[in-house]
Formats: sequence, structure tokens, C-alpha cells
Amino acid sequence: MFYRILVAVDHDPEVAQEVFSEALLLARIHQASLHILQVLYPLKSAYPDPLYLTLEGSLSTINTEAFGTYVSQWREMEQESLAKLQGYQGEAQAAGVTAVTSQRVGEPGREICALAQEWSADLIVLGRRGMKGLEELLLGSVSNFVMHRASCAVLIVQGKVAEPISVGSP
Repeated sequence: MFYRILVAVDHDPEVAQEVFSEALLLARIHQASLHILQVLYPLKSAYPDPLYLTLEGSLSTINTEAFGTYVSQWREMEQESLAKLQGYQGEAQAAGVTAVTSQRVGEPGREICALAQEWSADLIVLGRRGMKGLEELLLGSVSNFVMHRASCAVLIVQGKVAEPISVGSP
């Protein structure tokens, strides 16, 4: 029986909705509460580019215009993320499920595991994009990290994978 379900949603709206829907269904079945988490990780491609330092002589300098642009893009992204979290919370409450939200900044796998332990989660629900090989090696796998380090049960929801193209006749 699950009483406290942590659902980690990411920036991809389709995957996030699939993951949230699965967690909401489980919460309704088990009469559990939800903790909806979004981890902002500035080193992933969907987020504003981090600042790059340039060398002038022997000292590193930051272009103030680039810094201002980065900060405003980051704040806009934070607000969009909070709005999405509030939407999920409203959807859960409309379904009769108690839900709270959190937004954290950091490496997603570590933040998910840390919050699961802090909140005493019984289950973590998160998505998987289906990366393989070099892509997974270079980018890392949040679901793999959580699966091996979480202090509770983990449910991984597979995101939709493009259908393979068949060549020739059936």
C-alpha cells in the first residue's frame, strides 16, 4: 500500500503528463497523497544556456548583457514551471487527491532521491525517455540513477518512443 507518492515531472509536456496521470491514478487507488516535483537543471538543453566565461588577458569576465538575458530567461522558466506545477496540483485536487508541489534546482536524480527521503515517500513515479548507448552514457539517465539509489519503491513510466520505420512490404 502506498500512502505518499512522489511524482517527478520534467520539462517535456507529453512525458510529464503521462507520468503525472499514472501517479494520480495510483494515488486515487491507494488513497495516497502526492508530492509533485519539478527539478530545474541548468545544464540540460531545454533550459537557458549557462553563462560562458570569456578570457581577456588573464582575467575571466562576464558580459553583463548576457548575464541579464540569462537571469531573465531563468526567471521566466521558473515561473512557467511553477504554473505547470500549480496546474497539476489543481488537477489532483479536482480528483480528490491531496497534493503539494516543489520546485528545486540541481541534478534531477539526486534531488528526487533527496526529496523522497525527506518527505518519507513510499513510491517515486518518474519518466524515462528511452535513451540508449552513447546518448545515455553522455547525458546520464535520471531514471537509472533513481532506481538504484532511492530509499523506496520506484515506478518508471516509459515515454512514447517513435515507431520504427519498416522498409519493404509486409
